[in-house]
Amino acid sequence: MPITPQNILNHELIGLRAKVVKSTHQGYVGIEGLVVDETMKTLKIMDDKGCIKVIPKSCCTIRFKLPGNVIVEVEGPYLLGRPEDRVKRVVKRRW
Repeated sequence: MPITPQNILNHELIGLRAKVVKSTHQGYVGIEGLVVDETMKTLKIMDDKGCIKVIPKSCCTIRFKLPGNVIVEVEGPYLLGRPEDRVKRVVKRRW
C-alpha cells in the first residue's frame, strides 16, 4: 500500500524528508533533512551536511514530503509511541 496523507501514521517514517515547522522550543524550528531513525519519543533527522539532529516528537509539528512530492504536516503527539505499535493504532483525525 503506498504512503498517502491519510495513512502516514500507519507507515514507516524512515527515509522521508522532514522539516520542523512549529515547536514549543524555537531551536528546533527549521531543522530539515532525511529521517534516519525513529524511537518512541524522538526522530533523528540527518541534515544536508551529514549532522544528525534528535528531535522530540511531543513538542513539534513536522512537515513530511511523501513520494510524488505530496506535503503533509503531522502534529508530534500523533507520532508518539514505538513505530511498531503506532502502525496498529487507530486515529480518528484524518488529514
